[in-house]
Amino acid sequence: MQNQSFHRYFSGVFGAVSLLAVIVYGSAGAYGQSLQSANGDNAPVTVEADDGIEWIREDQMYVARGNARAERGGVVVAADTLTALYRDQSGATDIYRIEAIGNVVITSEKQTGYGERAVYDLDEAVAVLLGTKQPPRLETGTETITARDSLEYWDKRQIAVARGNAEAKKDDRTIRADTLIARFEEDAAGTLVAKRMDAVGNVVITTAEEVARGDEGIYNVDSETAILQGNVRITRGENQLNGERAEVNLKTGISKLLAGPEGTRQRVRGLFNPKSGKK
Repeated sequence: MQNQSFHRYFSGVFGAVSLLAVIVYGSAGAYGQSLQSANGDNAPVTVEADDGIEWIREDQMYVARGNARAERGGVVVAADTLTALYRDQSGATDIYRIEAIGNVVITSEKQTGYGERAVYDLDEAVAVLLGTKQPPRLETGTETITARDSLEYWDKRQIAVARGNAEAKKDDRTIRADTLIARFEEDAAGTLVAKRMDAVGNVVITTAEEVARGDEGIYNVDSETAILQGNVRITRGENQLNGERAEVNLKTGISKLLAGPEGTRQRVRGLFNPKSGKK
């Protein structure tokens, strides 16, 4: 029943995603199974489990239980239970989705995702991670991204979307927001690094020296600059700057506070407190 509810939930999430056809070959053994691509991609899919693999023909799925592991094209999905969903096409069994429950770890060459539950769409190379007791987490080697509600990673587009109390952390810099969209690129060494962060809702950018807040924000990782707008507040020590829009350079420590557009413009305001008790 738990697997069926999980399957129905993610059917809505991925209803618009096109599917990858994968043909099953060989016997359906109790502990391992190989899957071969039917669309010209010869990379095999291997599914293994300690407690066996169950074929549920009526629901068109295979369920692997006990330290289950599925691998294809350098991507490994590991969990307590894995469910592989398929379609019948001209007598072939076409796997298009893998759902994972319990201690989920999804690894590839450049990133690792963690969650209590997850789904991996093979065609679009999209992973969605969920967690309640432990927030879903994505690690790239340079950034760590977490979220309360869900964390999506779109491998082909190299975009991560964190929803609900989302946080991205690198060195001494932390970005928090209701929703974070991280855009990645590979550097010269082939490491996946975030180049831009789009933040929406209750944005907070924290460094060792200052805290910048706003309704929305865009952070350029290379230049270490952020553009914030909507109820902007920049706090450095006991000093605070307020405005509708700000350009913040986290490298130089220079911030520009700007007024809002004509018609809704509010005055820019600064509050400066001396360190001593003297005015």
